[in-house]
Amino acid sequence: MATTAGAAMTGGTEYPADASDPDVETIAGELLDQALAERRALVQLCLYALDRARSSGVVERLEEGLAGIGVTAWRPDGERFDPSVHEAGGTVPTDDTSLDGVVAETEVVGFLDRGRTLRAPIVTVYTTR
Repeated sequence: MATTAGAAMTGGTEYPADASDPDVETIAGELLDQALAERRALVQLCLYALDRARSSGVVERLEEGLAGIGVTAWRPDGERFDPSVHEAGGTVPTDDTSLDGVVAETEVVGFLDRGRTLRAPIVTVYTTR
């Protein structure tokens, strides 16, 4: 029986390769691993470009493209500061006690990949005087 590109030929009829064939599973697994590694590399390259982009239009387009594959920008402005998920970059004094410990602004945008933190946002936090 001759084979061509993963298909078997029997009596002139071509049949697809058996998906339970260990060789097919190995190749499929390798291709999946390669695709995931390439995705990670491209996402990291996009984050690098975002950090250096000077045009708001370029930033917006890169964020839209990343969002299309499940990577979302994370700006926790107005949320309660949580040191387990945010990185404090600085503080700003306030007389409003209700703002104590709240994120005043995002200094460096964080990113989530389908809910998993890729990069924690660096934020400025309100502190009471």
